[in-house]
Amino acid sequence: MRITMPSKPPQTTQAATEILAELGQQIRAHRKSLRVSAAVAAEAAGMSRVTLHRIERGEPSVTMGAYVNAMMALGMNFNVANLPSPPSHEAREKPGWIPARIHLNDYPQLKQLAWQVQGTNALRPAEALDIYERNWRHVEPAAMEPHEQNLIEALRLAFREA
Repeated sequence: MRITMPSKPPQTTQAATEILAELGQQIRAHRKSLRVSAAVAAEAAGMSRVTLHRIERGEPSVTMGAYVNAMMALGMNFNVANLPSPPSHEAREKPGWIPARIHLNDYPQLKQLAWQVQGTNALRPAEALDIYERNWRHVEPAAMEPHEQNLIEALRLAFREA
């Protein structure tokens, strides 16, 4: 039998630490209000009682999947709150700006080039650059909007000159 030690907690900001502690407290309070023992809740979530205890303390080294499993086992919903608003048009115009997910509807030339992409309207930056480069012969630079030109330049700088 192999004994594993808990992983080192990642460095977290004070705000992230507080959120995890609050989430852990909410999970524990909900479990207690249901009058479910830690052992039963942990078994239902597919984890050890120790892991559940670490979740209830808000430890950052526990995976997000384990937190969600514990919540689901207790019938709790997991909702993402306080989402940042999408970047303004002015933000997209800034040179060097690369979004975390590139929405095809925001980049007309990319949308035309990515006709074969199915099941999503957003690409990771590396995927977008790959599509631009493989299909560059079909791009009309003169018809390209400034924010799309800025995106291509930023992607090339980020991924090809590293």
